[in-house]
Amino acid sequence: MVAEDQCRRAPGQPVGPALDGPEGEDGRVHDDKVPDWWRGLGLTGLVDVHVHFLPDPVMNAVWDYFDQAERHYGVAWPIHYRTPVDDRLATLGALGVRAFPALVYPHKPGMAAWLSEWARGFAARTPGCVPSGTFYPEPDAATYVGAALEAGTRIFKVHLQVGGYDPRAGELDAVWGRLAEAGVPVVVHCGSGPVPGRHTGPGPFGEVLRRHPTLTAVIAHLGMPEYAEHLALAERYPNVHLDTTMACTPFTEALMPLPPELRPRLAGLRDRIVLGSDFPNIPHPYAVQLESLECLDLGDDWLRAVCWHNGARLLGLDSPIPT
Repeated sequence: MVAEDQCRRAPGQPVGPALDGPEGEDGRVHDDKVPDWWRGLGLTGLVDVHVHFLPDPVMNAVWDYFDQAERHYGVAWPIHYRTPVDDRLATLGALGVRAFPALVYPHKPGMAAWLSEWARGFAARTPGCVPSGTFYPEPDAATYVGAALEAGTRIFKVHLQVGGYDPRAGELDAVWGRLAEAGVPVVVHCGSGPVPGRHTGPGPFGEVLRRHPTLTAVIAHLGMPEYAEHLALAERYPNVHLDTTMACTPFTEALMPLPPELRPRLAGLRDRIVLGSDFPNIPHPYAVQLESLECLDLGDDWLRAVCWHNGARLLGLDSPIPT
């Protein structure tokens, strides 16, 4: 999918292909080429651990927020896949995304339990969707997280920047402990990108890991922009992973580039980097994420691990894993 000359760059230049216009205009960015790309790696599809589906009113509110991204982030953020639910599911199917969660997250108390229930229902009626859940620091958090685990939830999501809460809150200590004991992964947006929050950065969640060192955590967006510090957490704690969501894409590289000297550390964590995309809330075609990972030039084995093996293991997929 990526020609060799497209990946060449001088130090400091963005990783990945230049985007000069809509999909396909430059002849390099084509979602319809994605299946050929993963087949070329010997895979039978993709496992994406960072996909969002939300109840329509909540998703519309999220999209309204992104419509004002220039005010919030200082840059426009057009939603590339702003389509009805069935169309979005068809897009994932055409791309070859075989397994994904419908990640949900609350921004205030009283939302997490019903969002988790909604996500379980969505997964039950959606082929390929893995049951997911979320939580918030509130008195009944341990109770509804326990119920979600008993109902088969296989991955959770928390967003410290949107939620605006401290992950070290006392109401969450039992939750982190229960998840660590269960070995169920939780995708954590703890990096300070695209804008910092009161409790973002490696410090607060790093303290959670010190208290619960066996927690299976997936640090979203490679922990941007504190890439090195979040890589260090994965190097220190054996169950910490990082997802690739929007990392190394031209959009993100223009704002918070990945330092080239960190590439060997990404290579060293081959078994704990997982594919994430932020679909549908991304300002570029899905193919751009894959192209940008290929342009890291970490090898086909690394891409196979990231795009299938690691995610399949985390989500506990029963289907055979291609080799």
